[in-house]
Amino acid sequence: MATARDMDEKALISFLDEYQIDYTRFDHPPVYTVEDVNRLLPDVPAASIKNLFLRDGKGKRHFLVVMSGEKRLDLKALGKSTGIGRIGFGSPDRLQRFLGVTPGAVTLLAVINDPEGAVEVLIDETLWETAAAFQFHPMVNTSTLVFSKKSVEQFLAATGRSFEVVDIPFPPG
Repeated sequence: MATARDMDEKALISFLDEYQIDYTRFDHPPVYTVEDVNRLLPDVPAASIKNLFLRDGKGKRHFLVVMSGEKRLDLKALGKSTGIGRIGFGSPDRLQRFLGVTPGAVTLLAVINDPEGAVEVLIDETLWETAAAFQFHPMVNTSTLVFSKKSVEQFLAATGRSFEVVDIPFPPG
């Protein structure tokens, strides 16, 4: 069974610097929701992101979905459109085991803690095509790092990770 490495914020920042991956850092009080981010970091020059840790119905496949923070996810439609089938949220225990973070600190950057690649990365196609920059927590919810699209690609390549850009269905309204 996969177990996350223990990469903390300091080690992550060292990794980014070592691989010369550009980012801009914003420190802030703890945030737990997209609404908190919008309230406490209103002028961050990047798309507001929602990172969701999901699993298939049997708990054999795990996913990190990166999508616009302004949208709600239709789990049933996502499972159908991607061919995954039944999909739901992963538990806090699974999140800790696979990505080494806790709820409220879920981030694309946590894939660095998944050296086996057990968690598949799915990025919303509309977000990927329209955003020039993205916001991610550096393993803690008291800072936000802003990455360009190029920096996201560099980070994923440096961690040996691939990602899939998918059309994520959203419920109307």
